[in-house]
Amino acid sequence: MSASLPPSEEGRLIEAARSGDLEAFNALIRAYQDRLYNVAFRIMGDHDSAWDAVQEALISAFRGIQGFRGGSFLAWLMRIVTHACYDELRRRRRRPQASLEALFVADQTPETEMTLPPVEGPEFYAERRELAELLHRAIQSLPEDQRIVLVLSDIEGYSYEEIAEILRVPLGTVKSRLSRARMRVRDFLLAQRELLPGRARP
Repeated sequence: MSASLPPSEEGRLIEAARSGDLEAFNALIRAYQDRLYNVAFRIMGDHDSAWDAVQEALISAFRGIQGFRGGSFLAWLMRIVTHACYDELRRRRRRPQASLEALFVADQTPETEMTLPPVEGPEFYAERRELAELLHRAIQSLPEDQRIVLVLSDIEGYSYEEIAEILRVPLGTVKSRLSRARMRVRDFLLAQRELLPGRARP
């Protein structure tokens, strides 16, 4: 995962980017691109759609950087990325869902793999992947607003307050969406309990 920039360096680059310096903007993006992509990937469910959403978001961010009014620059970028994901999901509504296996293909990188406990042995590894695929399917089954909150909270580790800032919704809305999302994921997994690996069955 990309490291955050020191505040002084980030501030200098932001001011340069606001003056039209593309290289300064690119330096900002290089610091945060992994986190932006990871969120888009887990919301969209496949690499191509996530990459398209991030690219669209970054173009919008560069064009609109004059609108950045301070605060967390990463949260500002994340807001633009999540909105780009929303737009793409709306366009996809009449099209088939993306491949459910995309998150767990053999050539995935550590940055795009869902974080799970370390394992030992091929049997445990296979069970872990089966459970991860079911979790991915459960997340993809959520309504868009709940999915995004769940990804930001339970996968990316953002606080309720940070999510409220990113999505520009009240704190109570974040909490209620997350609660409903967790319940839906639980219900999805319980309905699929016969597919759960033995160690994960309730």
